[in-house]
Amino acid sequence: MENKGLLFIPDISGFTKFINDTELEHSSHIIQELLEILINANQMGLEISEIEGDAILFYKFGNAPGLEEIYQQVEKMFCRFHQYLDAYEQRRFCQCAACRSAIELTLKVITHYGEFTGYSVKNFKKLIGRDVIVAHQLLKNDIDQHEYWLVTNNLLKDRTPIEHKNWMSWNSSIKYTPEGEIPFRFTQISELKKEIPPLLPLQLEPSETTKMITVSEIYEADINKVFYTTVSYKLRGRWLEGVKEITEISHLLPQVGSKLSCEMDDGQINMYTSSFSYHPDRVAFSETDEMKGHSMYFSFEKLSDTQIRFTIDYYLKKSSVKEFLFKIFRKNKTEYMLKKSLQNLQKLIRETEIPS
Repeated sequence: MENKGLLFIPDISGFTKFINDTELEHSSHIIQELLEILINANQMGLEISEIEGDAILFYKFGNAPGLEEIYQQVEKMFCRFHQYLDAYEQRRFCQCAACRSAIELTLKVITHYGEFTGYSVKNFKKLIGRDVIVAHQLLKNDIDQHEYWLVTNNLLKDRTPIEHKNWMSWNSSIKYTPEGEIPFRFTQISELKKEIPPLLPLQLEPSETTKMITVSEIYEADINKVFYTTVSYKLRGRWLEGVKEITEISHLLPQVGSKLSCEMDDGQINMYTSSFSYHPDRVAFSETDEMKGHSMYFSFEKLSDTQIRFTIDYYLKKSSVKEFLFKIFRKNKTEYMLKKSLQNLQKLIRETEIPS
């Protein structure tokens, strides 16, 4: 028995080039997070039929929803999508092609109303029907730009599309298929990016600090290799004294705001990656404990093509009492452990292969 309902497909444009031309592991992780964001932004009670690589086939049986309700859904998904990309662009560590080009990904949304039915294969709900084919055919069209909302005439039902924003303008077009013509209307939605609130900087470090320790070592290695070995969560316990392992991270890809659960020799501590700066000749990042009591700054300075200086600075939150106690009871031990860490790193760098 056939049923009528809404078909709603958000599609990430640039996905194929993103996967083919860039590092697979990082690009796959970014796409996964973007798809999860689209799913979490679902406010219409849409059901998911399947995830199709770069797109999600949502559906909802019943009468056609109002265009205002659909627009609010389109806007929410679009804005959440670009908020993620903006945040990742500003906070990411990685300089690989995948991470650098993520900001260029775009989103379009296809909406269609028609007849289709569902069937189950184990735990999966699949849709079947001519209108499911129509919705997929509309993903490929002659629209030049790649950030738009497309509405078929089936969904409009002779209604005039609403210009929900003063910049919105609707255009008409037709998709020609072997089965016949599919008339539709579309509007560009890139202007919505201008309405996304600016990203506020994360306040993860103490407002005032005092440098307590500085240790430094010169390595015969490429700056990128030393940086990768140092920042890699899975390698941390092999060189940084006092750290057994990183047991949990909030982001697979290192970035400002990542929360790390560190298993230490004397217990567990939660840290945040609190800052990052990048230049081909100088890279730096910091980590701060969740109580903002201390921070460690890791900086890498290129001395030549084969030689770099790596420095660790240890800071305490400004407090004359805590500084005094640290100098008496902890400074010597902490400084010894950091110097030992730099020695550990010499051997680990030689053993580590940086991903291509």
